[in-house]
Amino acid sequence: MTRNTPNLRCFALLVIASAILYASPAASVAAAMPQDAAPDVPAAPKLEFVFEEYVTLDKAVPVGDTAFGHRTIIPITGGTVTGPKFNGKILPGGWDWQLHLPNGCASLAANYMIQANDGTIVNVSNKGVLCGPPRANSYWTPTFEAPNGAYDWMTSGTFIDVLTGAGTPEHPAVRIRFYQVK
Repeated sequence: MTRNTPNLRCFALLVIASAILYASPAASVAAAMPQDAAPDVPAAPKLEFVFEEYVTLDKAVPVGDTAFGHRTIIPITGGTVTGPKFNGKILPGGWDWQLHLPNGCASLAANYMIQANDGTIVNVSNKGVLCGPPRANSYWTPTFEAPNGAYDWMTSGTFIDVLTGAGTPEHPAVRIRFYQVK
């Protein structure tokens, strides 16, 4: 055998794979489509409002300047959850990790638990970037971890949420509206 034998094997496999691909029914259909035919475009997704949180917060805890920016953490002390698909409360003990970047934006990552009225506990991991004045509307991408059962729709769904200002300096809080992508 010569040194080029592995290259010949690879070339032979490539030729065989190409022949199979072009002989497949999908390739035949694609070849039969008129050149000016537009592919089917799926409909734009719609958003369904599922619930709103009113999250109470404690005072910010400054961590300080890091190699990535200025870090602050904000304890989550509780709150309420109301809406057509989920009702309950926010359990104390979560955190909002904020990294203030040199460009004036902040990278935010909150992790906390919500408890449904039936006692089921769901973990929320909510991430986003905020650029602009504090408490301006910002869109986040939450993920949920729910136990198997009635709240599977949360674990398997795709969501966005909008954070809006709420509360006062004496009583810090945020209002977050959650939407499921349909």
